[in-house]
Formats: sequence, structure tokens, C-alpha cells
Amino acid sequence: MSLPEVLLWQRLRGLDHLRFRRQHPLGRYILDFYCPAARLVIEIDGESHNRGNRPVHDMVRDAWLTERGLRVIRIAAVDVLRNPDSVAAAIARAAQPLHHPAAPGGPPPHAGHGEDRQGRAP
Repeated sequence: MSLPEVLLWQRLRGLDHLRFRRQHPLGRYILDFYCPAARLVIEIDGESHNRGNRPVHDMVRDAWLTERGLRVIRIAAVDVLRNPDSVAAAIARAAQPLHHPAAPGGPPPHAGHGEDRQGRAP
């Protein structure tokens, strides 16, 4: 991991309400950070992301992820280096409205928590 990724990872790990994975494989890509509960991808972009065919590659990658229902946020590495706490706070705010503990596609709530197996209250 790059220095900006390490600095951000240290802060993302400390978030109580959100869980991020680092270097998460998905399809043919490796995501810098991924929050499954919010379906949120965070990519840290160094200077190389502005050179050659990299911008086109990033657009194709982002489109592939978006087609799968994921939101992608790209952050300049220099912004993380300047103020990693502020970047982590912005990510937490962005993820909060997306965070659904019982999101569709996730496991259903367990019976016995005020409902029977058909989802009716006792």
C-alpha cells in the first residue's frame, strides 16, 4: 500500500459504524478500499492516474463498478497526505446515507427477534 493508503486505512479502521476492506478483489480489479454495507468503493489516485491511458482505464473501471450497483469515490493522494482526518470524515459522511445494515441482498433478520419465521410479530 502507498503512504496515502496507509494513512487513510489507519483512520478508516477506527470508524465504529462502518467496516472497510483494503485491497479488496472484485472481478479483475483490486479496490483500494471497499465498504460492503454501503456498497462504497474508495480509490486513492496518485499522479500516475493523470498520465497516458490511465484516465480512460479508470473511467472503464468506474463504469464496471457502477453497473454493479457500487458507488465509487476517487480521492487525490495529495489530499490524503495533506489532511487524512478530514478525508476520512468526508468518507464516513458519504457512506452514512448508503449504510443499510439489512440491505437487500444481505441475510434476512433472524427469526426470534420479535418475529416468527414468516416475519409476523407474535
